[in-house]
Amino acid sequence: MLTYIPSGRERIPIEIDKSRVVTSRIEELPAVENGRAVVENALQNPIASPPLRELAKTAKSCVILISDHTRPVPSQDILPPMLAELRAGNPFINITLLVATGCHRATTGDELKSKLGEEIYSKENIVVHDCDDKDSLVNIGILPSGAPLILNKLAVDTDLLVSEGFIEPHFFAGFSGGRKSVLPGICDRKTVLGNHCGAFIANENARTGILDGNPIHKDMEAAAEMAHLRFIVNVVIDPQKRVAAAFAGNFKAAHAEGVRFLRQFCEVPAVKGDVVITSNGGAPLDQNLYQCVKGLTAAEACAKENATLILCAGMEDGVGGESFYRQLRDCESPKALYEQFCATPQADTAPDQWQSQILARILMHHRIIFVTGESMKPVIQDMKMEWAGSLNEAKQMAGGGEITVIPDGVSVMIKG
Repeated sequence: MLTYIPSGRERIPIEIDKSRVVTSRIEELPAVENGRAVVENALQNPIASPPLRELAKTAKSCVILISDHTRPVPSQDILPPMLAELRAGNPFINITLLVATGCHRATTGDELKSKLGEEIYSKENIVVHDCDDKDSLVNIGILPSGAPLILNKLAVDTDLLVSEGFIEPHFFAGFSGGRKSVLPGICDRKTVLGNHCGAFIANENARTGILDGNPIHKDMEAAAEMAHLRFIVNVVIDPQKRVAAAFAGNFKAAHAEGVRFLRQFCEVPAVKGDVVITSNGGAPLDQNLYQCVKGLTAAEACAKENATLILCAGMEDGVGGESFYRQLRDCESPKALYEQFCATPQADTAPDQWQSQILARILMHHRIIFVTGESMKPVIQDMKMEWAGSLNEAKQMAGGGEITVIPDGVSVMIKG
């Protein structure tokens, strides 16, 4: 059969036997003509919470945590109904949109305009979180792991803290969405580093689709409770990044309902291969090499020992992390780097350590080839991986054996 692998803003065709293709059932999500109407319906039927307009009645101020440029959240369908509900409950409420960048670079004005639309961008008060701006942060307590919870003051000082987001499988937090808007979204770098420490990343429950027993999820959930996150609107999106379903209400209950809904479309059995070809879902999720580690974890789950993993990506934004680059470039070997990070105390977690640790884990067992623009070739080679200018070239480099294709590595949860 002919299938397509998203790479940047393109799709790469590949002919492969249907039995060797591992794909989610996301394509089977119910067709939705009006995503905004789906969000409005969710707001009218909140899960385990009073309606948003009721929460707004006694609040002078509200902060809405919104996703940054690295997430394909359809904010233009989510935010207008949220803003309307808040102002229906309290026409005088002072609303701030706080961009939950975590430790990512700042979202640019052009990126915000594209994400939010001209009207919201020009009319609403928007602040971009900076995890290193000490003057904008405050320590509100200690997380179950022992790490300090240092948050953006705007979120702490507001009368009503709410968030938007989307739910997808996440390669060490189990799933995105819900509590992740707070941690890592609006936290100090020190808090994020503590949550992403070596011991947590090495935990067998810190994997795609796992929440129970996941120490990273546990701290994230505690952070949202301590920050008094009162209400969320999370969506599930289809392959075209459009709203397919929406869940609003209590941050735990609404997120759990969204996870239950999504799981039925994402869990797929493993098809083990000597060569595994995948992607990071195309733009914007594959904008840099850092983000592409997520797709590689899906390939890892379908790989035989010593398999070759091939990932196709646009990488328009380069590496995505200087520390991430140097850690792989300068290490003696992936195994030595992995063991170093596992032994690093929580308080000494280094920037980007988690991503490097997961990539090192994969490299300990597999060969990795990236199919991307030639400008990335020296960087990829520095990081102990290989580069190919086309999928056909990568397949030739990989040699023979059974091929498994995972068209979108970030949309699946591999079982077995």
